[in-house]
Amino acid sequence: MSIELTEANFEEKTASGLVLVDFWAPWCGPCKMLGPIIDELSNEIPDVTFAKVNTDTEQKLAVDFGIRSIPAVYILKDGEVVDQFIGLKQKEEIIQIIDKNK
Repeated sequence: MSIELTEANFEEKTASGLVLVDFWAPWCGPCKMLGPIIDELSNEIPDVTFAKVNTDTEQKLAVDFGIRSIPAVYILKDGEVVDQFIGLKQKEEIIQIIDKNK
């Protein structure tokens, strides 16, 4: 299952290892389609942390990351952004992105 990130816990939860962060909003159609895919992956890939940021409630994080379109997914490794994509992707594409950043 994905963890919810807030401004208060973001740095702590993304500081080490590989973390996939999904910036989303409840009203976003593509976000609603991507969410279950990310939840599936979180159960299948135990060595990666899967997290979500609600851009409606965590506007400062959205601004800090320059989020202009959602869903926006960032891959962080030891706290640093190493990859990102915008929009809906299929499960296999996300697995490839994760694998190339491990």
